[in-house]
Amino acid sequence: MENTPLTSGETSSVVQRQTAELETLRQRCENAESALEAIQQRNQILGASAPFGIFTIDPDGRVTGMNFKIREMLPWPPHVSPEALNIFEFDALMEAGVSEDFLHCWKSKQTIIRDYPCIQDSDRCLHLRFHLSPIADDSGVVSGVMAFVENHTQLKQAQDAARESEERYRLLFQSAPVPMIERDVSEMKTYLISLRESGISDLETHFRRNPEELQRCLEMVKTVDYNDAFLRLLEATDKRTFRTKMPRVVVGQEFSKMVEEGILSVLQGTALPEREMTIETVQGNHKRVMAQYMLLAEHENTLSRVVISLVDITKRVEAEEALRASEQRFREQALRDNLTGLYNRRFLYQSLPGLIESARNAQASLSLLFMDMDNFKSVVDAYGHLNGSRAIQEVAGTIRAAIEPPSYAVAYAGDEFVVVLPGHSQDDARGKAMKIQSRIKAKAYLSSQGEAIKLQASCGIASFPTDADNSEGLLAAADAALFAVKRSGKGTFFNYGDIVQ
Repeated sequence: MENTPLTSGETSSVVQRQTAELETLRQRCENAESALEAIQQRNQILGASAPFGIFTIDPDGRVTGMNFKIREMLPWPPHVSPEALNIFEFDALMEAGVSEDFLHCWKSKQTIIRDYPCIQDSDRCLHLRFHLSPIADDSGVVSGVMAFVENHTQLKQAQDAARESEERYRLLFQSAPVPMIERDVSEMKTYLISLRESGISDLETHFRRNPEELQRCLEMVKTVDYNDAFLRLLEATDKRTFRTKMPRVVVGQEFSKMVEEGILSVLQGTALPEREMTIETVQGNHKRVMAQYMLLAEHENTLSRVVISLVDITKRVEAEEALRASEQRFREQALRDNLTGLYNRRFLYQSLPGLIESARNAQASLSLLFMDMDNFKSVVDAYGHLNGSRAIQEVAGTIRAAIEPPSYAVAYAGDEFVVVLPGHSQDDARGKAMKIQSRIKAKAYLSSQGEAIKLQASCGIASFPTDADNSEGLLAAADAALFAVKRSGKGTFFNYGDIVQ
């Protein structure tokens, strides 16, 4: 069968159709090339911006591709393009064992993740982590290995520096001559925050109403460590003794207030106050210490590490208390009569005006007894001055035993005494005078010296505000009443009011 020649119109139509198909094919090729170029560009961007290094090798160990990061990361040999290298000829990777792991990944078809702590780079070690993955097609044939590499050198250096810093801190902590204990307060802080978030805005009032909350907060504080100086302070021979006989802070109102202030300081983020406190050692002894708190750096927010240094101030406090007691004794001695131990005239003149003013403000009474031993000169003449002084001492004891505070007796001069009776009316004062006089008469003095001397006293009584309204006037009135007794026959008492009527 012969082919029928195409007409010119048919030929033109065929050409147009083929031209259109070629144009479509060309457009598809251009689109594919554009898509491929876009993919390559994206891959380049991802490879360039990736935070880790990427490179691939073929089964023979030749480098087939890499990103910019890996170029900067590995210590590639100088004057050689990395793409021309074979990892089985790369000394740094071979010495570190990386080349061997590449081979194992390719043969086993398994992913390998491994840290290499020292890939040598000039005079330093690179700490790198390799993620090795086999490159396989759909049929499972491995055509190479891809490596993702992370540089942990700076992280390792930071960790080493932190470890060295911690070791130095621990060395200083343990060898410090100052007693120190480290506490973890983070749990307590979290609990305090939860209390506030639950609606308890005034924690100070909450603690006062619920004192058991203070103890609960204290139980949340964990002991992290303590040094040898701390054990010595607590009189513990070793840490085991300390743990089995845990010492405690002596509990009291002062301690509760200190705990409350410390807890509120924790919540408010303010500096923990320096505090004096009393602690009980494992031996049961009490020691006074000064506690100072320090928050370790980078733990200020969590309070997971709080160091407390303690200074033993027991001897200082004892010395201060002894000094205060000594000063008090000196003050007492300055206001006491050396012979009798009763108060002296200096104390009388200092204290009486204040007592009268207090009585005036309270609209109360106050009375004085001015006493004198009758015929005491004859005792001295008969038994001597030494025995006379002994007798005065014994009389002072009789007077002291007959009165109760706030009343007090004064050795005024020689054988004269003044008794100050706050809150006593004239009738009360008369009763007190009779009591003292009767006890003096009943007692046999100088019995320790083998004698039995009988004594008696005369007494003048004056009362505020009836007889005088100031200390000088009251003393003068009582003295005048005593003088009247002496003129009338001795051994009794007069009220000032009786002699001026």
